[in-house]
Amino acid sequence: MFKPIRWKTFPKDFIRIQIGFFLFGLAITLMIRGNIGTSAWAVLDVALSKITGLSVGTLTVLVGFAVLSGALILREPIGWGTLANILSIGPWEDFWLARIPSVTDNLSLQIAMLLTAIALMGLASAIYIGVEAGAGPRDSMMLAIKRTTGVSIRAARGAIEVTVVTVGWLLGGPAGIGTLVFALLIGPSVQLGFKLLKVEPHKPVEIAAVVED
Repeated sequence: MFKPIRWKTFPKDFIRIQIGFFLFGLAITLMIRGNIGTSAWAVLDVALSKITGLSVGTLTVLVGFAVLSGALILREPIGWGTLANILSIGPWEDFWLARIPSVTDNLSLQIAMLLTAIALMGLASAIYIGVEAGAGPRDSMMLAIKRTTGVSIRAARGAIEVTVVTVGWLLGGPAGIGTLVFALLIGPSVQLGFKLLKVEPHKPVEIAAVVED
């Protein structure tokens, strides 16, 4: 269930994928610090961080491993990029959270932070997917659900996102209007990132799959 590593291109692929994770961490941080709503998984991570006292980045890692366990139980193939995703994005989040202050009572700046985050996540997704080193844990779970149940990618992703944001919100996570805006704009942002970087995933489903890994 582990995809083979392309050793000849591994150093270049590793650097490239880390750039994607670096931008991903920045994007998530901008949404959190903007205080008008975040992506579904960030809503859950922030809620769990408040409850446990652990950092948001640490919770991102722990939740990532929990989700990956579910995907593996469903026998979904993974790659080294899947593990790199789990181990890298969380630390990058903590890196940026320690440097970017929280913004309130400045709606123009908060909106700018949200839109910048969505644009950065689209670009980061294209960089990460372009390496073709395996889907992230959340996308792996979505693909596993599609494969085992026969439902569409949209239905699988939608069910996961709605469940996650609902649980996160009930636990006190930062759901808001920005969460809805993110859900509406992240798809076009990822598509634009693919177009700009000329990324053509080997699996068509990955285009629809990526959003918050």
